[in-house]
Amino acid sequence: MIGSLAIAGLGPGDPALTTPEVSAALAEATDIVGYAPYVARVAPRAGLTLHPSDNRVEIERARDALRLASEGRRVIVVSSGDPGVFAMASAVFEALETAPQWHELEIRVLPGITAMLAAAARIGAPLGHDFCAINLSDNLKPWPLIEKRLRLAAEADFAIAMYNPRSASRPDGFAHVLELLRDAGCGARLMIFARAVSTPDERIDTVALRDASADMADMRTLVILCNSATRRVGRWVYAPRQVR
Repeated sequence: MIGSLAIAGLGPGDPALTTPEVSAALAEATDIVGYAPYVARVAPRAGLTLHPSDNRVEIERARDALRLASEGRRVIVVSSGDPGVFAMASAVFEALETAPQWHELEIRVLPGITAMLAAAARIGAPLGHDFCAINLSDNLKPWPLIEKRLRLAAEADFAIAMYNPRSASRPDGFAHVLELLRDAGCGARLMIFARAVSTPDERIDTVALRDASADMADMRTLVILCNSATRRVGRWVYAPRQVR
């Protein structure tokens, strides 16, 4: 029996935003591997084994998925959003790098709608010009690197999509981010707080950065700092395609 491994993005939350390609792969899977809340989004059925795990064991989770696939299973590693954006695709290839015995496995990366795209669509087109994405968690990279990238992105006037802004273990980091961006001269720029987009808990707030506070964000919030040319039209926010 020949196994396979797919690394799939479930999208931001609403099942309607899971791609048909991912849905078809889930229907044929024998094993689902992933962070427990994401695995819980996959409906149990006969012949399907769920393997939920903690959020900080990415490499171990990837190795387990590769092992199961090598044993002939049809395995899917699930992430929310897109698996290649601050998610499990990188972890699987990192695990594969030190495991040559699995280099010939059939592996596919199945894209999904990531949080910044879902959030941008809800509010209009704030990513309509040049933008970047920065993960504000310092679990896997040092805080000074996060600061450097934020400062340079602000100086370059990118729209900045910020993932993982604030958590129980990092309650003060986002306040520091807001202070850094204000010091960089971004106080008048619009900032979008998009929480739990496409779920019943969805909430979207748009304020000037100078009026933003750290408690407006948590781990379910995607934050977008708009570029300086971004403006409102009615209830919408958009970045003009032409910047002079």
